[in-house]
Amino acid sequence: MIKMENLYKSFDGLEVLKGVSLQVEQGEILALIGGSGHGKTVILKHVAGLMKPDRGRVDINGKDVYRLRGSELEELRSHLGFLFQSGALFSSLTVFDNVAFPLREKTRLSEQEIREKVLTVLEQVGLRGAEDKYPAQISGGMIKRTALARSLMRNPEIMLFDEPTTGLDPVIAHTILDLIQLIHKELKFTGMIVSHELSRVFQIVQRVAMLHEGVVLFVGTPEEIMTSGDPIVRQFITEALRVPPSALKHLYQEEIFHQKG
Repeated sequence: MIKMENLYKSFDGLEVLKGVSLQVEQGEILALIGGSGHGKTVILKHVAGLMKPDRGRVDINGKDVYRLRGSELEELRSHLGFLFQSGALFSSLTVFDNVAFPLREKTRLSEQEIREKVLTVLEQVGLRGAEDKYPAQISGGMIKRTALARSLMRNPEIMLFDEPTTGLDPVIAHTILDLIQLIHKELKFTGMIVSHELSRVFQIVQRVAMLHEGVVLFVGTPEEIMTSGDPIVRQFITEALRVPPSALKHLYQEEIFHQKG
């Protein structure tokens, strides 16, 4: 579904991506992990066509994103949802109008059809009853859920999540990740997620890619990265989870056991 080949990207002479090649299979969610400034969000923006690489290419469904123009590019973007770290809601619009925005801008649906679709999605994300509130009147978790609802309005085949739990307390953060997992099971979208909530994220993704200094250091399943012998990988994981290296495999198995239970 998504294929990146030899991506390079620099900002003011600083190389952020140094030849990234990565694939995301149809229907899976891939977690992008790694330290701050190692290129995770930059990769998401390249997949969304919001940035252009200095070299390399991104293919979605076999089409080179950077060669598409006009209606072809719009068609591609119509199948892609992006949940930004900040939520990126319009402060002057209500929850309802924020979620309805892409339908009003990009479709010819009637207001009644839009209302039915918006209320259905708000129900999915637990926001029925909040549709008349403005972003300043709702909590951080509700802002993220509103942004998630908006990103789902055009039934995307691909979902990109950039730190969807930033600024939220642990309970609300897990609620957002639970919601992403639930919606993925229903819609079967292909996803990429950047998050530092590794213990929960590892339960909802099929594979993990770790970026280090602008390159892909590791790609594999959550279990494989938890048992990796690479010293850089182990150091990052143990610090992120705040557990001793010897406990990694046991911790992973225990969490999967509780998840299945």
